[in-house]
Amino acid sequence: MIVRDEAENLPSCLNSVKAAVDEMVVLDTGSTDETVAIAQSFGAQVHHFDWCDDFSAARNAALQHVTGDWVLVLDADERLETGIVPQLKQVMQLNTCLVVNLVRQEIGATQSPYSLVSRLFRRHPKIQFLRPYHAMVDDSVAAILQREPQWQVVELPDVAILHEGYQAGAIASRDKLQKARMTMERFLVKHPGDPYVCSKLGALYVQIDKVSYGIELLERGLKSAQVDPPIGYELHYHLGIAYSRLQHLDQAGMYYQLAIQQPILPRLKLGAYNNLGNLRKATGDLTGAKAVYEQALRVDPSFTMGHYNLGMTLKAMGQLGEAIAQYQQAIQLNPNYAEAYQNLGVTLLKLGKVAESLAAFERAIALHQQHDPTEAQRLRQGLQEMGFQV
Repeated sequence: MIVRDEAENLPSCLNSVKAAVDEMVVLDTGSTDETVAIAQSFGAQVHHFDWCDDFSAARNAALQHVTGDWVLVLDADERLETGIVPQLKQVMQLNTCLVVNLVRQEIGATQSPYSLVSRLFRRHPKIQFLRPYHAMVDDSVAAILQREPQWQVVELPDVAILHEGYQAGAIASRDKLQKARMTMERFLVKHPGDPYVCSKLGALYVQIDKVSYGIELLERGLKSAQVDPPIGYELHYHLGIAYSRLQHLDQAGMYYQLAIQQPILPRLKLGAYNNLGNLRKATGDLTGAKAVYEQALRVDPSFTMGHYNLGMTLKAMGQLGEAIAQYQQAIQLNPNYAEAYQNLGVTLLKLGKVAESLAAFERAIALHQQHDPTEAQRLRQGLQEMGFQV
């Protein structure tokens, strides 16, 4: 681990791994809180590193202190899913396994709740972290595989890491986005056709409304001779988002479909499924939207936003009973889903179930009040105009 001022997150992280690992190596990059003392209280070796705006340099410095045969890399806002440990131990027994790619669940991310990360690997002398911002071992692993083809990279389909970084209040600030942008732009100058940095920086440009710059970079990434399927998915997916922003819906739909066609774990494609469904719904193709949402839910029945969007589509198709069932499923998965309560209230009211409807609206208003008081007031006022007091 590399850490800095992570006293709040560190206990749950280290607690999740303490029974599964033989040593804990924590590299501190300048904490001013209780981070170091907490790490030491868990029995971790703590080493110190002067931060130099290069995540790879810090990761590699931490790696120098590792003595075990295998390395698991976590951030402080992540936890190991303890149920995965027997699978990890089993795959680590494979003599030809060099890296185990792990599924990380992004807690609080409604759109793309899963990602694949190369966080468990054999302590091979040639494995090192590269890239100053998105530090990862993938580039060094690719070089090893070319020289030593007996090795293999294994993917485990079950969730192994829980990541809290998408919770409310934890999303990157504007300042962090600017630092990320500057670091990636410097890297791009030396590696102008690198598909990974084209994907990440292109997506960031789209996020900050520099859409034309984003499209140019994303399309440049696709022209690279070596585009691995996970990066290919990201490039196509973010091109879909970019062209949706420009209201070029046919192109957006094409890119979402190309993203879905990439040979990666199906649950990693939920964002593309969801966006394609939204696009079809927006253009009036309700049957097509319904089919896409249902496909997403076959991939992951716990995809909360998929249930909500399927409910919205069914409501638009006049299938109110089925819509209610989907809203209720979304609420069961996320009891704080204000929009699901709100649309449940609308649908129940259409069916004449006034008492149940008002109860759903009341819950929606209470939830909106916490995060969006303007919406809470708008909903309350709309109900009052209809003669209801909530």
